[in-house]
Amino acid sequence: MRVFVTGATGFVGSAVVKELLDHGHSVLGLTRSDAGAEKLAALGATAFRGDLDDLGSLQSGAASCDAVIHTAFDHDFSRYVENCEKDRRVIRAMGSVLAGSDRPMIVTSGIALLRADRPLVESDTVSGDIPRKASEEAAAEIAADGVNISVMRLPPSVHGVGDHGFVPLLINLAREKGFVACVKDGDNLWPAVHRLDAARAYRLAIEDRASQPAYHAVAEEGIAFADIAHTISLGLGLPFKSLTPEQAHDYFGWFTHFAAIDCCASSGRTQQALGWTPCEIGLIEDMKTAGYFDA
Repeated sequence: MRVFVTGATGFVGSAVVKELLDHGHSVLGLTRSDAGAEKLAALGATAFRGDLDDLGSLQSGAASCDAVIHTAFDHDFSRYVENCEKDRRVIRAMGSVLAGSDRPMIVTSGIALLRADRPLVESDTVSGDIPRKASEEAAAEIAADGVNISVMRLPPSVHGVGDHGFVPLLINLAREKGFVACVKDGDNLWPAVHRLDAARAYRLAIEDRASQPAYHAVAEEGIAFADIAHTISLGLGLPFKSLTPEQAHDYFGWFTHFAAIDCCASSGRTQQALGWTPCEIGLIEDMKTAGYFDA
């Protein structure tokens, strides 16, 4: 298949591009820069110039391919609500050129949006006033219009060499504050997946022609935040502290909500549907060996 990939030069997207190419697919990768085009060419993909604000370019890229994998998202948290609504528009735009066909489209969401008093499963839906749910709402809307679309939910930590997500943010915060912290006992759980395992899940979903409404790219169902924090403490040689919710807000700032995420999640249905078995190194060991503490 020829697959249009947004976020093709990003941490997850670039792994998806390589996974697709390694398994005989061709890739049209969205990029807005010369450096991105060069990176895609080096991988063996074709660069497609455009960005998330140019809906016409996104529609053109999607229309020219057999499948779409949407991994791009603007992570400027100072404009979080606006960027969530932008993602809604992006998904609607690309979906509009796929309606009535069997061409699969995979869009990206987050497991931490869901809430339950048990391990989260693929059939769970997002509820409440959560801006990021715009992506899943858009997917449901265009599915009703005849688009063969599925959601790939990623856990709070997608890890590996080159990670610039939540764990590196916690490491940088610890360096800035001079100690590592968790909220209360830190027994809240973060699911995790290695970026290469996640990339295989996207590829298998496309090859399966996106037969499920939602997939969970989860390798580890729940890692105690305290274990992540202790690993950072050892890696940096900094003290570890347990904070009250009030103290935690002073320490974590806007990240307080994410530090308190508690969302054990299952990928059993995804593994069964796709024949997907995570096989890469786990988060804690990866933090020790993948350069997370290199200055």
